[in-house]
Amino acid sequence: MMASPTASPSPTQRAIDRLPAHLRRYVAEQDYGAYTPRDHAVWRHILHRLADRLKDTAHASYLSGLAATGIGLERIPSLDEMNLKLEGLGWCAVGVRGFIPPAVFTELQSLGVLAIAADIRSHEHIEYTPAPDIVHESAGHAPILADRRYADYLKRCGEAGFRAIASVEDQAVYEAIRNLSVVKEDPEATGAEVHLAEERLRAASASRRYVSESTRASRLYWWTAEYGLVGDLADPKLYGAGLLSSLGEAAHCLTPAVAKVPLSLVCVDTEYDITRMQPQLFVARDFDHLFEVLEAFEATLGWRRGGDHGLEEALRARTVNHLGLEGGLEITGKVVARIPARGELAPGLSTALARVEGPVMISRQGVAEAPPWPGTAVVAFGTGTLPARGPFSLDLPSGLFLTGFRVGEHEVINLRGHQDGRPLDLPSWALLFLSSGLPSVAGGPADPGAWDRWYGSQGTFAEGEAEAQARARKASSLAPDLAALYREAREAREAGDGPRLQALATRARTYPGEWLLQEELAELETQEARP
Repeated sequence: MMASPTASPSPTQRAIDRLPAHLRRYVAEQDYGAYTPRDHAVWRHILHRLADRLKDTAHASYLSGLAATGIGLERIPSLDEMNLKLEGLGWCAVGVRGFIPPAVFTELQSLGVLAIAADIRSHEHIEYTPAPDIVHESAGHAPILADRRYADYLKRCGEAGFRAIASVEDQAVYEAIRNLSVVKEDPEATGAEVHLAEERLRAASASRRYVSESTRASRLYWWTAEYGLVGDLADPKLYGAGLLSSLGEAAHCLTPAVAKVPLSLVCVDTEYDITRMQPQLFVARDFDHLFEVLEAFEATLGWRRGGDHGLEEALRARTVNHLGLEGGLEITGKVVARIPARGELAPGLSTALARVEGPVMISRQGVAEAPPWPGTAVVAFGTGTLPARGPFSLDLPSGLFLTGFRVGEHEVINLRGHQDGRPLDLPSWALLFLSSGLPSVAGGPADPGAWDRWYGSQGTFAEGEAEAQARARKASSLAPDLAALYREAREAREAGDGPRLQALATRARTYPGEWLLQEELAELETQEARP
């Protein structure tokens, strides 16, 4: 008996299959059938008004970009429809739930993958919501990808954010933002719960000891990809997804109440508040201008600068980062100490020794060479020779003198040292590396996939109980009779059934507080009355 042919994967499944394993676990099914008739009415209400409002105020690629990326005005798009179109642009889209970790979001973006929040905002927050939703992620971000120059910027901006060094406090801010978005979209959340969530975000933001590279990268992204204007300063056009997906922001941003200033590197030092409309926006001359500012920003990062600057960023961050040594070797771990040298050893490097707390992963060109080392690594800067095995002594130009016994490629025991006669506190058992320079110090592990295989289960991302509860409450808040009214209104609109509309309007009067349904039916009656 002939075996039945295997069904080919859907466009979205193809996109998921191409992802590295450590990113696939953040993907969530869209579950298209779970959208309620009211959800589709929310989409239609927003998209029709946005398309009308933005036809003269958005960047020229916006309206054509909707169709070019599989987005229609009448109903929520499926990711399969979007991916069929996005494939031709060198992009794809996958579903996620809410705020995913920044490092995951930026890595996906650097790979040309849009992370689409599968949920849609409630009708109570139809003008604006701080929570990621499919209106913002698809209708906001996707259309401008039709402009190849902008699409290239978005990938490079994602890579800069991915390579930026984040602090331990950045994680607290992320968790607070995620919590606020959940509470805001929960129909049963009380005013006190919303206030507490906002206070938590303010407290997390205030806990920051300094402005990290990652925070500055998020500000660049916010003031360009999310809330950017482009063109003439006196008559700019909208291209930022936050502006293109918000009825309130799209109207407010061009009023005199919002200051417009030329885009510059100042944007990375400008804070923003996700809970309110923005009082000031940056205007890019054109999309080439975005690259000019991005390149200036990249030049400030430890990823590009390396040396003392990169070490100091990693040291105060207290997070896992990686050092790129001369010759291509990469050391992943937490930088916990830096000992200055007598003077400059290489351009931008005046460090004699750096201490990296384990677990320590060794990699080359982003590929791990072995399981992580559980102890400490010591990186000594300068040139010298170590035996393949046996005792050694190193007298380095930095003033550093090291002795010990080499038992493996990098493993040493009985490690001791002093600098200009002063004894150093060194681990007696460690990994020892020699490098003449330090070209790069970048955020996160050098091989995220390998690191995730060993440690990912310790920080597994999943929809939290509060998020699941908020989604369940939202789904149950729509009564079956009311859902039927929304569904029938849509069917009558598509069929052009005038008499049925009148009957629906009569039934809808039993729900006087359901403004979206009332407005949709009134709109359809007006259209029906036109000659």
